[in-house]
Amino acid sequence: MRWLIAAPFLLILVLFALSNTETVRLAIWPTDFALEMPLSLAILAAMALAFLVGGMFVWFTELGQRRRARRAEETVRLLERQIVDLKARLPATAALPPTPAE
Repeated sequence: MRWLIAAPFLLILVLFALSNTETVRLAIWPTDFALEMPLSLAILAAMALAFLVGGMFVWFTELGQRRRARRAEETVRLLERQIVDLKARLPATAALPPTPAE
């Protein structure tokens, strides 16, 4: 199933890389640093960098949610232990039928 989704994207990626082989010059303005590379490589590198930055942004924003979930799980475990302890203390009372209310 994963390949059914990934294969068209990979095909488009390969076709894009093969179609854009012209060399471009990338420079950083205030410096004399320049780099020449194929256009497809420059665009794909920029897309990969944007993907990684976006992934890191999502990961950092979810840290608080993961912390709250961990605390909630700890609370649930504590409450489940308390329920087990309370049930262990009252075996005789739980066996008695309830008395009718008047």
